[in-house]
Amino acid sequence: MQSKDTYTIGEAAKMIGSTVKTIRYYDEIELLKPSSHTEGGHRLYTAKDLWRLELISTLRYLNFSIQDIRNLISGETGITEALDLQIEALEVQVGTLNSMISILRQAKQYESESASDAGQSLRYITGLVDSLSANVEKRKQFVSAKMEESRILEGVPQEWRVSFFHFFDKYIMKENKLSARQTLAWNELQELISDPGYLADLARCELPFFSMVHHPQVRAEDWVRKMEEIRIRTTTALEQQWPAGSPAVQAVVQDFVMMYASSEQSGDEEAFFRKQARYMLNSVTERILRFNKLCTILNPESSVVVDGVSLLMDGMRHRLGQLDRTQTESL
Repeated sequence: MQSKDTYTIGEAAKMIGSTVKTIRYYDEIELLKPSSHTEGGHRLYTAKDLWRLELISTLRYLNFSIQDIRNLISGETGITEALDLQIEALEVQVGTLNSMISILRQAKQYESESASDAGQSLRYITGLVDSLSANVEKRKQFVSAKMEESRILEGVPQEWRVSFFHFFDKYIMKENKLSARQTLAWNELQELISDPGYLADLARCELPFFSMVHHPQVRAEDWVRKMEEIRIRTTTALEQQWPAGSPAVQAVVQDFVMMYASSEQSGDEEAFFRKQARYMLNSVTERILRFNKLCTILNPESSVVVDGVSLLMDGMRHRLGQLDRTQTESL
């Protein structure tokens, strides 16, 4: 028997302006399950359920993804962070649409001002898109030229320069043909790489790498192999959803940080870890984070690297917190 304080799926759909099919889908994916069922197995929703359904409908209207909504409702993502992420996503979409509209308007003007056939007009549109979307080699040349101009890699042997660009070339500069959204990200990334402030941030962030290069404990190719092993282990941790404080993640964090230690520094692992981890964490600026975000837009597959670095950073914070607490308790 249905309580007067509950509503059928049809009543719920009507009250929030949705459809039975949509509400049933939210149940199937476990985004929002009904509080109870009738003896016949029909879904029943409470007033609290209706409020959540209306919230979900509102967030979907604002273009939040199902996963974003799930994270927000569960509390995994804070409201301010969720709003900031969605604002940024929509701003990217607006920029992408404006870029596409500009191309279409130029093509329309070309068509109206010339006596070209359809083939020529279509080639003109293709040319416009190609002029905005640089291929992989052009993008690599741009980045390489900017690095040379900044002199960040001055004095770095060629084999270590290849190591420096390894993840960038392998995971970011992978797509050959950029979409409109990716072109917008590439344009912003070019501005960022041309910014002296970002280049200074990059030099400071990569100082441990440059210091290690001048006193290498391993060969450049071995360094790349070890970094790839770190990437594989962090990717596994992300897939298994292991927390930053888990033994597996902490083992990766330890190995990652100690890769930068010289043979002398390895003698006191704790002291080196404290100094190195704090430096790494403090050298990550908003410009560095923005660069990483743009890279994931240029090639979504690069998120395995960016997310892996974030997990390592969280792991460092956890370990430093533990070391600080142990030190305090010993006093």
